[in-house]
Parts: sequence; structure tokens; C-alpha cells
Amino acid sequence: MKITLQNLTKIFVSRHNKNELVTAVDDFNIELPDGKLIGLLGPSGCGKSTLLNLICGLEEPTEGKIFFEDIDVTNLAPEDRGVGMVFQNYALYPHLSVRANISFPLENLRGKDKLSKEEIERRVLETAKLVQIDELMERKPNELSGGQQQRVAIARALVKTPGVLLLDEPLSNLDARLRLQTREQIRRIQKETGITTVFVTHDQEEAMSISDMIIVMKSGKLQQMGLPQSVYNEPINLFVAKFLGTPAINVFDGYVKDKKVYVGEDCIMDKDIEDQEVYVAIRPEGFVPKKNGCLHCRFDRIEIMGRDTSIVCHHDKCISDEDIRTIVDSDIRIHHDGNSISFDLKENKTHIFSKKDENVL
Repeated sequence: MKITLQNLTKIFVSRHNKNELVTAVDDFNIELPDGKLIGLLGPSGCGKSTLLNLICGLEEPTEGKIFFEDIDVTNLAPEDRGVGMVFQNYALYPHLSVRANISFPLENLRGKDKLSKEEIERRVLETAKLVQIDELMERKPNELSGGQQQRVAIARALVKTPGVLLLDEPLSNLDARLRLQTREQIRRIQKETGITTVFVTHDQEEAMSISDMIIVMKSGKLQQMGLPQSVYNEPINLFVAKFLGTPAINVFDGYVKDKKVYVGEDCIMDKDIEDQEVYVAIRPEGFVPKKNGCLHCRFDRIEIMGRDTSIVCHHDKCISDEDIRTIVDSDIRIHHDGNSISFDLKENKTHIFSKKDENVL
């Protein structure tokens, strides 16, 4: 099911000051394609969960409209939207078995939507098999691992055969290994069902690894939307460039003079833009160690990380929170004299941003 958001805005009264208004979602205009898994990504407090609640119907927009296909659902109650919702804390009924938790939404259907016991049982078992918990049907939630509880919550959302599945930070309570396993399960389930799925997370690696598309938010505003690798390779502004990538992108104070980009005294590339001060952002994999390279840094240390090598160094014009961290293949010969090291730079991994508005140049 395609989801369209038109000028969607949500304004709250501040909890701390009743005379202050907080804009959680600010004039959102996007179209989420049918049958895709969309990662909604951004730092804590950027409005991700509020946007999800607006789509679900748990919050009413201050302005704007929400369409499922061509149907305006802005004023529809949550139960009439055909949406499945999975919360961060699972929200399972502790006194009910796995079977009863999954069947609960079906048993509450009334009128023409009411199902027979046989149909309920068929759907429950079918959904349990899809999320691979059919052998746990008689257990209570406290007898399950975190990953198993999350799959019960997903099964309960899927059993209604929703047109849209919304996941609000579903992996944040799991340890690293379970997070990896469960996100792979979510990807598999979405592929098998073909349900349009919106997956909220603040973990950019999580979003990029399983999403067909990602949406990056900041302070309630849409920053960029696109294929994960495209957004990573072509960030529209400095915020997106800094938010995506592990290790984080390295940012330097720079300037353009006579169509050449400088970091300190080093001319690092040609760029056909007017003279101005800029931010130069270089991905860790964009550094190529070279004896007479264009960028000169103070050498710190080398860290071996299996197939890759990380070179840690410093530069007076680097304004990143941490040291410069580069990543190169372990078989590349690294030239340094113990005090200094030089690099050439990959042009497609080097991004230039305006200092005025931090947009890409």
C-alpha cells in the first residue's frame, strides 16, 4: 500500500512550558512506495516516533493529510486504517500465552469482520510459522527471550493482514547478536509478505542494512530520502553526511580559491565553484596512503582490524569530534615516517559543503 504524506505537521505544547510550542513534525511531504521496507532514521527527539504515530492514527496532525493509496485516512480511527503496529517495549499481555497474544486482535473483531474459531486458529498458526515461533505457542511472554517476544509482537501485528506495518525501534531492547538476527528476520518477513513497512530506528547501520529506502530526519524536518547507498554516497547536507557511516565521516575546515579546494595549505582537489569558506568531509574509506599525497597529517598509530587497517592521525583543520580515522585494505603498503603521513583522496568519497547553510556544493 502506497502512503502519501502532504504538508504533515504536528505541534505539541511543551511539557516544561505551557506557553511554548514544539514542532515535532514539520511540513512533511513524502510518498512511501508500495511493498517496500522504509527505514525512518534520525537522532533521538527528531520526530520519528511522532511521524509513525500520525500514520497509525494514534496522534492527530495539526496540519496536513495522510493518504493510503488514494484514500484520505487523516481522520480515520487507528482500528479502521488497516495498520499493524509493533512497539519498542513489545506490549505483550503477560498473563496470556503466545497463541492468545497473537489471536487477541482477531477475537475482538465484530460484525461482518468476525471470524470463526477455525479461521482464527488457521491464521494464528500461519503467522506463527512465518515468524518461526510455532513451537512456542503455549508459553507465556516471561518464558521467552527478548528476540522471541519481539517476534510474537510482530506476529500479533501481522495476523490482521494489515496493509501497512509500522515498527517503532523494535530492536532497541535486544543485545547485539539478537539485534542482528531479528533485523534479518524482519527483512525476511517483509519480503515474504510484501507489506509496506516503516521501520523507525536511530541506528544508521540497522536502517541501511535492511531498508529498500531510508528517510533521514532532523528536528522534525525531512533531510533526505532515497536508496541507502545513494544517500550515503551523495549526502545532501553536512548533517546527513555526519549521521551516516561508521566510523563517522572526517570533517575539516577548508576554503575554495581559484577553483581549487584547500585544507590548510594543502590543495586537495579542483572544484568549479566560487571562492568561499567550506567544510570538507571525507569518508574513512576515501583516504589513499601515498608518499607524496595531497593531504598531510600527523601520524598517530595503525590499528589492524582483520581484512582492513585503520590509520589514526591528526590535522589542525579537522573539526570532527574524534581523531581522523581512515580505513584501507590490509594489503596496501602504508608510507609514514613515524611523525607524518600523506594521503591522496578519492573524489567520490570527498564532499564539499557550504559554510553558510551546510548544503552540498
